Amino acid sequence: MVDFRLPPMPSPRIMSDQSPRQPTRPSDLLEPVHIGRGAETAGSWAEYLVSFLRIMAAVSLLKGLYHWAAVCGIGASADGGFEAHTVAWQTATVFFAVIDLVAAVGLWLAAPWGAVVWLTSVVSMAVVEVFFPQVYGRSLFIVLVEATLLGAYLWLAIFAAREQAK
Repeated sequence: MVDFRLPPMPSPRIMSDQSPRQPTRPSDLLEPVHIGRGAETAGSWAEYLVSFLRIMAAVSLLKGLYHWAAVCGIGASADGGFEAHTVAWQTATVFFAVIDLVAAVGLWLAAPWGAVVWLTSVVSMAVVEVFFPQVYGRSLFIVLVEATLLGAYLWLAIFAAREQAK
């Protein structure tokens, strides 16, 4: 005879991988950084990383608003509005208008998905500038700035991860 009874359920404490501690600082929201760390991390690489993410959130917010101003025709001449540009320019502008604002929210919250969206935005802008010069023109300055910001993020993230591993 086959026994169709369900096995006993484990206690909720065993099933949860959530820390019972509530986040108190912005760096506590960075999952890989805050595991096993106490309140003695003032001035740590994690704090520097969160500060960098907040600054990049402000920059992404400004970039997103700039692109939305272009979409809405703010500051454009009567004959040079959104509709006067090529479809490639329109598509790229709408893409960056959306992704930069989403990245700004995620970065401000120091959420892991915010960094992923921001990295997508940064790499996309560099790719558009390098490989599609007909969209915004080929600006080496923009590519260098984006590469520098990407490098700074990776540097801070590596040092924060090393510090957390100690």
